[in-house]
Amino acid sequence: MNYPISIFILDVSNSSSGDMGDELTNYLDELVNWVTIWSEKIGHFKVKHRAGDEIIFAGYGYSTAYILAFFISRIWKYPDHPPYFGLSFGDSDKELEEVDIEKWIHPLIKQARYANDLLKEEQLRPLFKFELDQFYQNQFFQYNQFRSEFETLINSLLSVQLIMMKGQTQIQEQVSTYYLILEQQKAVAKLLGKTAPTISSHYKKGKSEEILSVFYILIATLDSLQEKSYVDHPVKPQALSESLMKSIRTHLKINLIK
Repeated sequence: MNYPISIFILDVSNSSSGDMGDELTNYLDELVNWVTIWSEKIGHFKVKHRAGDEIIFAGYGYSTAYILAFFISRIWKYPDHPPYFGLSFGDSDKELEEVDIEKWIHPLIKQARYANDLLKEEQLRPLFKFELDQFYQNQFFQYNQFRSEFETLINSLLSVQLIMMKGQTQIQEQVSTYYLILEQQKAVAKLLGKTAPTISSHYKKGKSEEILSVFYILIATLDSLQEKSYVDHPVKPQALSESLMKSIRTHLKINLIK
């Protein structure tokens, strides 16, 4: 029996510069606690802070790792030390309950690690990079024969998304992040003490609709691939994704937006 999973490996840029080591280490520990809380309702998962400035996550669902990575990237509190994420998704012949994430040898771990290593080499480093499994064939999962094309399309969308995110001013980024969490411009306006038209202007000029559109399109695509690969699975991937995002938003409204 196979299980749909996704993985991210988070690394931190410039983590060895200055005297930020201890602070970043504590922050990563806090994020691991948050991811644990966010993921409680998606079934068993593995998340570990390791190697000083790295977090590894594995969870059920093709879109799960990307959802978590995107939210983390938007609430990240150290702009001079941004995170970057190597991601993969696919299928495991073991339940996550059975694996030790520190010792698990699996092609998807290898691919997420490879994606992370490729990001390290980039001078203008993207936030996200997917590497899909190139090392095994599975006749039951037909998208695998097109994995190279999927990889190209996904990473191209992420590149366009990043360009728009990099073009945001500080207030536009803030508006975009709060809208991701609150989902209402009026609520964002109230939180920031500004008028609704002002928030609407920042939202439009900051390309927030387009940025979030890429986010939701990728989730829908990954969920659709999973649903077609696991037709008889009792839990629909869309329901899993929605439950995860609801859990994240609920927690952030209490612990981040005060």
